[in-house]
Amino acid sequence: MDDCVFCKIARGDIATEKIYEDDVVVAFNDVSPQAPVHALVIPKDHYGHLGDGVPADVLGSLFSAVPEVARRAGIAESGYRVIVNSGPDANQTVPHLHVHVMGGRGMSHGMVSFEGEATDGR
Repeated sequence: MDDCVFCKIARGDIATEKIYEDDVVVAFNDVSPQAPVHALVIPKDHYGHLGDGVPADVLGSLFSAVPEVARRAGIAESGYRVIVNSGPDANQTVPHLHVHVMGGRGMSHGMVSFEGEATDGR
């Protein structure tokens, strides 16, 4: 996609410091981090979301890159959270499949909060 910001990063049209790259995926730091370490792993080919007919080998490459990204970011030993937002209700802000790798300090137990609700999910 010509106007997709993540496609532009994957093609090298937008410069970014890459944490990891192979033939299928690229990883870089999120421009709006929500943790001390917040990286994104994206496929180089455009898929809008997790349910967009992503081939199994691409999904394998995407998730196989996560431990290496965590290692390079210095959070492999202390732990990290992996999140995929898919679609508007999940608040996916860029319509290009991406995996969040977050860590760098202890996280609370709850993983999500919903609009208009207490942060404990009720």
